[in-house]
Amino acid sequence: MKLRDTVTIALKAVTGNRARSLLTMLGIIIGVGAVVLMTSVGESMQSVILGQISALGPKTVAIWPGKNGPEQGAATLNPDFDSITMNDIEALRRLKTIAYVTPVIFMPGKVKYGTEESDVTVSGTTPDSYINQPIIATEGRLHDEQDELNGRQVAVLGPDTARDLFGNSSPIGKRIDIGNQKFTVIGVLEAKGSQFFQNMDERILVPFETARVASQRSYVDMVGTMATGDIADAINDIQFLLRRRHHIIPPTTGIATDNDDFLVRSAEQAQEILGTVSTSLTAFITMIATVSLVVGGIGIMNIMLVAVTERTREIGLRKALGANRNDILLQFLIEAIVLTLLGGIIGLLLGLGMNALVVGIASKFLERYIFAVNFIAMAAALLMAAGTGLAFGIYPARKAAGLNPIEALRYE
Repeated sequence: MKLRDTVTIALKAVTGNRARSLLTMLGIIIGVGAVVLMTSVGESMQSVILGQISALGPKTVAIWPGKNGPEQGAATLNPDFDSITMNDIEALRRLKTIAYVTPVIFMPGKVKYGTEESDVTVSGTTPDSYINQPIIATEGRLHDEQDELNGRQVAVLGPDTARDLFGNSSPIGKRIDIGNQKFTVIGVLEAKGSQFFQNMDERILVPFETARVASQRSYVDMVGTMATGDIADAINDIQFLLRRRHHIIPPTTGIATDNDDFLVRSAEQAQEILGTVSTSLTAFITMIATVSLVVGGIGIMNIMLVAVTERTREIGLRKALGANRNDILLQFLIEAIVLTLLGGIIGLLLGLGMNALVVGIASKFLERYIFAVNFIAMAAALLMAAGTGLAFGIYPARKAAGLNPIEALRYE
């Protein structure tokens, strides 16, 4: 029998009962669709986060008090995490491997203007922070060294905060309440959107010295700085200095130990961590998809076994007319592979459609969220689908090919 005839018979068998074929393919559709959707979302989120990391600058180095860094929250909320003091800041500024050391203090309290109220992050920081993270004012000005030296109570608002408090009117020169103190608005920041799932347009920046005096604290919530040369050298110098000042025994391996009461991270390290997380997530998704494909393959094998029983007389008649064992085997294998491949293609289209829907929603909240796909994952999913059809179609196909034609013709 010609191969073309065998393929034609197999395709007719698949399309003859469309409802059953669709239900048979359901597990494959879900598995492939899940792989495409999750890997695409992962690619998009990776693009967002890498874009945000690159916006910080490749030389950026951040220092947090405590062992867990930003995960523990601000020092104002965790009084025990007061490990980085103003004396530490002065010592850090004397290091040759870093520049633009910018301490940050988060000020507590509600922000009010008249009857309007906003619950935003208020950060006291030095003018050097505008160099570490390129920030400009679209209206008014940023605070400067004179504001720092004189301890002026001035504030620069994020665009969303300015809109919440003042509507469409200009906030420049107007006074707002931060906690129980009044600040004069001197500028409005350029819109930045979200960074690391935080809206950077909902914030207020005030002079560091003003925030330090208002908070009555000698320690800081974080420190931003920039490496002047090799980042590894800068991190090593920071760790050596702080361990010596805090009387922490340096680890022999050069890796931070549990004794450290601070955490140092660079944008480069953040990229490495992201890569590790992305790889782990991809492996986890692949495992879930594999389970789904196996379940789908079992469903295909079950349906193919039913099909062999239902078409016993047809198999006997084809053998009586000259079809050999290989023709029958090939026919049922083609049916199984067609079911899985068709299911894989439908799942692929479904995953892409769901990804487009996610992009439409997420792009309203996250800048740089784009429609991204992982073509390697898509190809691997389709190959896995075809392999599943082949693996789980062999047994039913061999059973059909092994039928005795005389007994098959007698089957009722």
